[in-house]
Amino acid sequence: MEIACAAILFDMDGVLIDSTPAVARVWSQWAWERGFDPEKVVHMAHGRPSISTIRDLLPNADHEAENREVERREIADLEGVIPLPGARHLLATLPPERYAIVTSSTRKLAEARLRAAELPLPKFFVTSTDIVNGKPHPEPYLKAATKLGADVRECIVVEDVPSGIRSGKAAGARVIAFPTTVKAEELRAAGADWILGNCGDVSLTTHLGSDLCLQLREQSLP
Repeated sequence: MEIACAAILFDMDGVLIDSTPAVARVWSQWAWERGFDPEKVVHMAHGRPSISTIRDLLPNADHEAENREVERREIADLEGVIPLPGARHLLATLPPERYAIVTSSTRKLAEARLRAAELPLPKFFVTSTDIVNGKPHPEPYLKAATKLGADVRECIVVEDVPSGIRSGKAAGARVIAFPTTVKAEELRAAGADWILGNCGDVSLTTHLGSDLCLQLREQSLP
């Protein structure tokens, strides 16, 4: 099918890059050192600012210090951080002023991972460093649309986890979701408008004035 939009707002991890092994290593070690179940903590950490996870698990800790330590470890561990299928090609075809990356990572970590995956740094960036309220709050995607000078209702958000989908929908955008991190049924339940395999299922067909025309290749996913 073909759809039109003013701009595309991409999540990063699980959408443009695969950082899952690195995330799992860092958060598993952090959880083990502090007496938590590593599997539960890794699941909890996906798709939200790291400081939010830290606040939930360690309400009486020095949250900023813990967050700096997690960031330090994640920047140091970039092994296996690679672009996901179709990401490099899709970004190369889009006008730089018509897309943004909206991630729950800090700015330093996001830039480190994009460089490790050999993807371009975007002209427009919203990270956890730039916001007060993280996903699923609508602030990240509202801020990204404002930076682009676009009506968020005319934007397409691309996500991979329920918290990100809810953030995009709460902002008023339409949402494409990829089942790279959680199952398709969880993405549907969170309100995704379309579920595709990866960026390879999205292609720019034309760029007409204020509209990007995208072709979506939907798949039969369980």
